Amino acid sequence: MDTIASLFSFITTPVSWVIVQFHTVYGKIFGPDTGWAWGLSIVSLVVLIRICLIPLFVKQIKSTRNMQALQPKMKAIQERYKSDKQRQSEEMMKLYKETGTNPLSSCLPILAQSPFFFALYHVLSSIASGQTIGVIDESLLASARKAHIFGAPLASKFTDSAAEVAALDADITAVRIVTAIMIILMSASQFFTQRQLMTKNVDLSVKTPYMQQQKMLMYIFPVIFAVMGINFPVGVLVYWLTTNVWTMGQQMYVINQNPTPGSKAQDAYLQRLLKNITAHSEVRGRRRKNIVKVIVAKGSDRNEQERRFFTGLNKAGFAAQADGTVIKSDTIAAEAEAAGAAAKRQQPKRQTKSQRQSGAQQTKGTEADESAEATEETVSDSEPKTSLEKKQDTPAKGGTQGQGSGRSRATGGNRQRKGPQRPKHPSSKK
Repeated sequence: MDTIASLFSFITTPVSWVIVQFHTVYGKIFGPDTGWAWGLSIVSLVVLIRICLIPLFVKQIKSTRNMQALQPKMKAIQERYKSDKQRQSEEMMKLYKETGTNPLSSCLPILAQSPFFFALYHVLSSIASGQTIGVIDESLLASARKAHIFGAPLASKFTDSAAEVAALDADITAVRIVTAIMIILMSASQFFTQRQLMTKNVDLSVKTPYMQQQKMLMYIFPVIFAVMGINFPVGVLVYWLTTNVWTMGQQMYVINQNPTPGSKAQDAYLQRLLKNITAHSEVRGRRRKNIVKVIVAKGSDRNEQERRFFTGLNKAGFAAQADGTVIKSDTIAAEAEAAGAAAKRQQPKRQTKSQRQSGAQQTKGTEADESAEATEETVSDSEPKTSLEKKQDTPAKGGTQGQGSGRSRATGGNRQRKGPQRPKHPSSKK
């Protein structure tokens, strides 16, 4: 371990400088020689490093999302080359290369902080051996050797002998109890973090090499840290336990707020979102609207969790819109009813064949009556008027008398012209 740590000696000076700056601040609060001052300095170093690694963590999340987006293609490759495992692996690697996806991206944060880890290990080993390193001078070295965390010196290890522990003014039993508890907590937090990722934030509908890798890491990493932990100084155990707790909390936040599509975490998130929408009758927050918008845009490609979410919305009386908002279903029904009523007003009512024929006959009869009346009025107006016209005669019966009946027959009807008859000339024979 000392040989590996010496490879990162170039970064020991920056690491020791950061620890000293934090120790100056905490020393004024808790005292310069206390374990709280030095322990919190190491914790603050972890927080600073992890904040600097946030862009790398975001890249890791994006790479993980790309892996999830490739799940359907991976499943197709598995089904196509079901009997040829070698060809299946070759096609998987080809797919990774074409899409620029790295299955090992989940290890990037660990690899990035490894130099800081070994640099801190090198600093604490130098403190344990009584040697100055980086910006830690003789006075700071003496202060660090006096610092105890729950009775265990900052630079002591589980494998130290009683004499080495006594040189640091501590008891071997206290050192081993404290280091054992910290090793167990460190391994347990590592296992829980990886298990949380596997059980909640992975689409279990498709089996891929990526999932097998994550499952393997879930069991291997805790064992590795447990074996290596017995050789870590207490300060390094504080560092690694802190970074595990940070990773666990950071991952928990990501799983709750931005879960992987198709995972149990997405189902839990969408159910919480459904309750929130039902309670407030709207989608609150830009991020939530974007999530609803993306799900609406998927259309028929929605997964089971997303379809269940839309079913719950419909049962609650809401309908999701393309812009990520929701409206009540009764509003949609009212709009559809109004549109249907308008369409009914614009389109005439359809008639049966018998109704159309009856209407046509009535129209023809009305036109004939109007034509006959117009003809009669024309004939009546064209006849000369005499002084005897004021007298009214009875209309001729049978339709055979006078020219009036002839005109009536000429118009094609049995009607007789009503009105006064022309008197006969006196000289005419009876």
